Amino acid sequence: MYPVSSQKRSWTFANEGQLMDFRVEQNSKYIESHEDEAQGRDTKEHFLTPTEERLLLKQYEIYLFDFCRRFDPPMPKCVVGTAFHYFKRFYLNNTPMDYHPKEILATCVFVACKVEEFNVSINQFVNNIKGDRNKATDIVLSNELLLIGQLNYYLTIHNPFRPIEGFLIDIKTRSNMQHPERLRPHIDSFIDSTFYSDACLLHTPSQIALAAVLHAASREQENLDSYVTDLLFVSAREKLPGLIDAVRKIRIMVKQYQQPDRDKVKAIEKKLDKCRNQANNPDSELYKERLRRLYTDEDDMPADDASFHIADVSSDTSAMNISQ
Repeated sequence: MYPVSSQKRSWTFANEGQLMDFRVEQNSKYIESHEDEAQGRDTKEHFLTPTEERLLLKQYEIYLFDFCRRFDPPMPKCVVGTAFHYFKRFYLNNTPMDYHPKEILATCVFVACKVEEFNVSINQFVNNIKGDRNKATDIVLSNELLLIGQLNYYLTIHNPFRPIEGFLIDIKTRSNMQHPERLRPHIDSFIDSTFYSDACLLHTPSQIALAAVLHAASREQENLDSYVTDLLFVSAREKLPGLIDAVRKIRIMVKQYQQPDRDKVKAIEKKLDKCRNQANNPDSELYKERLRRLYTDEDDMPADDASFHIADVSSDTSAMNISQ
């Protein structure tokens, strides 16, 4: 249950300012440890700023959702929600300059498939990825343990989908609304929109679910205020102000979301190519050499002329490119 979960204990935060503090801290740590690479240039010109990192990650969240939407076989909603949780959590503890989001994105989805028991093999999974699938396989598998470790091994995610079903059943049973199922398309659309915000890091699944239901009701010109005050919280009115405030904040977050400017994102990606950690860049010789050193038996080392199957990371045509 959520109230006693690791999600509430370790991955639900007080406010957006706290999230920004985490992100700025990771950005500052990276710049401090790689400052020499700027070669005397202004660090703001050489490295990504926290604002640029947020724009970049927003774009890759769009790619993440699009990848899940097009996945074959069709992906359950819970896998999508869990993948978004993992992606957002990972970049609270890391900067895109250390780990490129295109390489973390697919790993988040793959681990989410496992955790949510959506059984697809690695071969089935990479069949949904454009480009060299052998290379994509190596990227996903090589980042799997990294991702799990950065999540502190807390993999169970409480998504808002079960609370939504509970609210709909309760509305059918106790409210006067006719045909509550007509709310569902609006609910689904609202939940999809919350994935692009930080709602899942700030609010409980039931708060997000209720915000979605109330939003859907308003779109259908229905008013569920009396249901919330007179039925849902009739015996816990002291909790009502906090709930109303949380629902209001969630709806504002969704309403205020703006898609990142693609031209700005392209400029940020070019900047990232120059300042990213080459030790974690699958295309770099430093990365390939580090992998070679992991082999203790020379017979197991890849031949010099053999591909090590690390994905091509060109921004437009990579194996991990899911923007098309």
